[in-house]
Amino acid sequence: MSFNVAIDGPAGAGKSTVARQLARQLGFIYVDTGAMYRAMALYFLRQGIGAKEEEKIGEAVSRVDVSIAYENGEQQVLLGGENVTGLLRTEEVGNMASASSVYPRVREKLVELQRRLASEADVVMDGRDIGTCVLPQAHVKVYLTASAACRAQRRYEELKEKGALGTHTLESIQADIEDRDYRDMHREVSPLRQAQDAVLVDSSEMSIDQVIEAIRRLMGR
Repeated sequence: MSFNVAIDGPAGAGKSTVARQLARQLGFIYVDTGAMYRAMALYFLRQGIGAKEEEKIGEAVSRVDVSIAYENGEQQVLLGGENVTGLLRTEEVGNMASASSVYPRVREKLVELQRRLASEADVVMDGRDIGTCVLPQAHVKVYLTASAACRAQRRYEELKEKGALGTHTLESIQADIEDRDYRDMHREVSPLRQAQDAVLVDSSEMSIDQVIEAIRRLMGR
């Protein structure tokens, strides 16, 4: 029987970094559900579909081919067979993913794939609704969060390091994060919330290693 770890939380809390490293330490498969939504969002953007065009997005879902592959233990996201992993972290794609993920048909398609992955292997899966919706029977559930100011600072440093800061300021990044939090928490389908049986971990004053250690303790590993 596969062992599943669900990590939920708002944008910029460190979910992906923690989940990826935890999976590597345990020999589990890491499933970045946010990257899957971003790949679908990239498809919509390439098709010139707007975030509010629910009907067009619903029609396009059936044409989108999103799949997961692994190279040297790292998740690669394929869109129509094209490896788009390196194209998914832009603000434009992130905002489109947040906006389009509220639509039921988008979620239905990806949740089916995510559940299949979890039934076939030991996984660490992170996202917005893993413990509440995708894997409600996960063995360990964590709600990983941090203050909006802390998350904005992390994102600012990440963009600065990549030379991708552009016109973004710390203030604009924090405003964007707070806006995304509101959308994620107030959407009708699978809103972001802490599962009743999830353990809250606030990473504002914690290092990545400390967060991983806390989760491993919960797992008894």
